[in-house]
Amino acid sequence: MQTESEQQKEWKEKTLAYAKAINDYVARGIKDGWDNVGDEPSSSGREHLVPDLLIVLREANRLGRTDEFREYWPPAHEPFAFMLDENGQSIPMLSLLPDGSILARIGAPYETGRVVRIQGTVIEDVPGVEFFGCCPNKRYFAVAGKKGIAVTDGWQGKEVAFCPWPIGTEDIPEGYKVDPLKSRADPTRLVPFPDGKRVLSVSEDGIFVLSPDGARRLQPTKEELAEYFAWSEKEYPEEELSVNVSMEHGAVSRDGKYIAVGAQDGRHHVFDASLNLIAQIGPHNEYPHYALFSDDSSMLALNACHFYNGATIGVPTAMLEGLNTDYYEEKEGIILLQDGARVYAGVSRNDEFIIGDAYGYIRAVSRTGEYRWQHFIGSTINAMDMSADGKKLVVSTYAGFISLIELDAGRQQPYQIGNGNHYEERRWIFWKNEPAPLTW
Repeated sequence: MQTESEQQKEWKEKTLAYAKAINDYVARGIKDGWDNVGDEPSSSGREHLVPDLLIVLREANRLGRTDEFREYWPPAHEPFAFMLDENGQSIPMLSLLPDGSILARIGAPYETGRVVRIQGTVIEDVPGVEFFGCCPNKRYFAVAGKKGIAVTDGWQGKEVAFCPWPIGTEDIPEGYKVDPLKSRADPTRLVPFPDGKRVLSVSEDGIFVLSPDGARRLQPTKEELAEYFAWSEKEYPEEELSVNVSMEHGAVSRDGKYIAVGAQDGRHHVFDASLNLIAQIGPHNEYPHYALFSDDSSMLALNACHFYNGATIGVPTAMLEGLNTDYYEEKEGIILLQDGARVYAGVSRNDEFIIGDAYGYIRAVSRTGEYRWQHFIGSTINAMDMSADGKKLVVSTYAGFISLIELDAGRQQPYQIGNGNHYEERRWIFWKNEPAPLTW
């Protein structure tokens, strides 16, 4: 039987060796082409150490010695794969606050979850809050309550607006009847508008713009609903009409001029600030999946997916008015930003988009489609936020991990898989069957 010292030595040596091997492999693939680099290095060989590693990690957390633990037991993802089905959980909402603390929703939107605030090794529940979101300019926050969404000036700041929940009958086409929602439309994303007066609420019950005066439905559009209802009444005449969307997503531009929304069935839709539909854009893969505006509001990135792959196009916002394209349609001015990633989260800074994909990678591309760098976290990227100065990035995964990264550090941890020279400062584990969160 190995001693703890022998286990630690084996873990560290194998973890650093695998990181170097995979980084060398990726560098060769980028330089020489992926057909010329041979088989990918194997990540196996550390799984037997995981149970004892977790015992030592729990003790390090209890004693407040996580920095020492991290030095001797560097973080990794692959060896934990066999435990994720039982332990992993979604962390779908993140916000990096000005004081450096992190807000996170623990648990999928359809589950009974909680919101925590993370400050270094201190993790505290935020009572009374289940869902939250921050506006593109990082000033206003949306906080969900039983009766609606409160918009505050700063986190837990002065309330500047209160927007009731949608009732579900908004913008239903004439001639059709839909019953009101039996419960609130729990959001998968909340985005306050930059002026703090409205909120974009993205949910499986539809995508709405909420205001103190009521809600407007953006997705599905009236035309899509009329087509679906006509089909449903013909095929299933005994069933009551209802609205449900999948792969729902939405974004608001930083200048507040545009709202981009979409779902699995249909095209990408863009509305102006007055909620007029101004653009319908055909996806460049099977199913619309994600939308993100550049930080200067000059470009809209739209991702569509098929299984775990996808394609992201860039559409200059200057050409949105009246734009109407079909699936896969090539249009002068629309460019391919990235080919291959199914995007779940993203941020924008300067002239680049930073996107998180289904394979656990954070990838950066320029607004002209130039590849910049990649950085591996593991599992599927779930949510992402960045500090106002673009220097800190926080990322969560569907496996229950959160990572805080110093961007452009000029160095990276020796265990890091990636080529961006970004420095992971800390990692946290939020697992269903773990008595308490673990700082790593």
